Amino acid sequence: MIPSRTLYLPVLSLLVIAFVIACTQKATAQPRAVAPRGSLSSEEQAAVRLFEVAAPSVAYITTERVERLGAFQAAVAQGAGSGFVWDAAGHIVTNNHVVEGARSVKVQLDAGRTYTGKVVGRAPDYDLAVVKLAEIPSGLKPIPLGASGDLKIGQRVYAIGNPFGLTRTLTSGIVSALDRHLPTSDIREIAGAIQTDAAINPGNSGGPLLDSAGRLIGVTTAIRSPSGGSTGVGLAIPSDLVNRIVPQLIANGRAPQPGIGIQPADPEQVAQAGIQGVVIVKVNPGSPAAVAGLKPVGDKTLGDVIVAVNGRPIEALPTFAAELDRVGVDNTAELTVIRDGKERRVKVKVVDLGR
Repeated sequence: MIPSRTLYLPVLSLLVIAFVIACTQKATAQPRAVAPRGSLSSEEQAAVRLFEVAAPSVAYITTERVERLGAFQAAVAQGAGSGFVWDAAGHIVTNNHVVEGARSVKVQLDAGRTYTGKVVGRAPDYDLAVVKLAEIPSGLKPIPLGASGDLKIGQRVYAIGNPFGLTRTLTSGIVSALDRHLPTSDIREIAGAIQTDAAINPGNSGGPLLDSAGRLIGVTTAIRSPSGGSTGVGLAIPSDLVNRIVPQLIANGRAPQPGIGIQPADPEQVAQAGIQGVVIVKVNPGSPAAVAGLKPVGDKTLGDVIVAVNGRPIEALPTFAAELDRVGVDNTAELTVIRDGKERRVKVKVVDLGR
C-alpha cells in the first residue's frame, strides 16, 4: 500500500501550477485596442444631421377606442402611429386611420412628455387627419415643407416614425416610383402617391417622408406586403396634396369633396358587364354635369360612359374620383365620354359636393 502523503504532495503541486497558469492568463487577457477611424462620409454626416434636426418634430401618437364585442359587451382597444408638427400653433398631422374612432389621443414629442390631443379635422378620402395639442410646448418646430411635384425616381428619401412602438426610427431609401394610386376606400383613391423602398412598418403610419434636404415630401401611410411587414414597397401621400388638404382640415374640420353632380353605377356591376369607365345612373338637376348635358342610363340606352379626364384614361370609379381630385375644386375638367358608340369631349366644372 502506498502512503497517502506520497499521493498528496504531487496533487498539491499540480494544483499550485494550475492556479499560477490561470492567474497568468487572467492577467494577460486585456481588451483589444480600438482602431481609430476617419471622419464620417459626407452622406453619413448629412443623414445624421437630417435626423437630429427633424426627429424633434416627429410625434408618437397613441389612441384608445371602444370596440363593440356584442350587444352588451365592449372593450377598449389601443392603437399607435406616427405624426409630425405642422405649425407652431400645435397642429400635428397624421393618417386618418391612426385616429379614426379614437375616444382619446395622446401625443409624445421629443422631450418624452406626453400631451393630450384633440382631433380637429379628418379627411378619410385622403387618409389625413389633424390633431391639436391641448398644451403647446415651447420651441415647437414644424418640419420644412417641400414640393412633391418635381420629385425624381432614384432620389434619396428618409422616413422617421415609430414602427412597432420603437420611437423615432430612421430608415432611408429612394423614390422607387411616382404617380401610384393609393386606395382609401371602395370608391376613393389618392392619385400621385409616392412609392419608396425606405422601410415602412406598422406604426410608421402618419410619419414624415423627407428629401435629402430634410423637407417634407410625403406622409407615409401604407405598405403592400402579404405579411404586413416591410418588403420594400411603401407608399406615401404626396406633400402637394397634404399642403392642400391640411389647411382645410384646420380651418373647417373637413376637406373638399370634388365632384360634378352625378350618381355613378356600382363599380363591381360595371366591371362584370365588361365596361371600362364610369357609367352614369343619375345626373343631379342644376349640377355641372347637367349643365354640360351629360346623360344617365335610360330604359333602353346606356347613356354616357366617362372614359377619360383631361386625357387620362378612367378604368373605374376610384380612378375617376382621383382624377377629379387632381383637377381640384372650382377648376374645369375635360371629360371624354362615349354615347351610342361615339366619343366626344365635354368640359365640366368640378365643385365641392360637401358644400
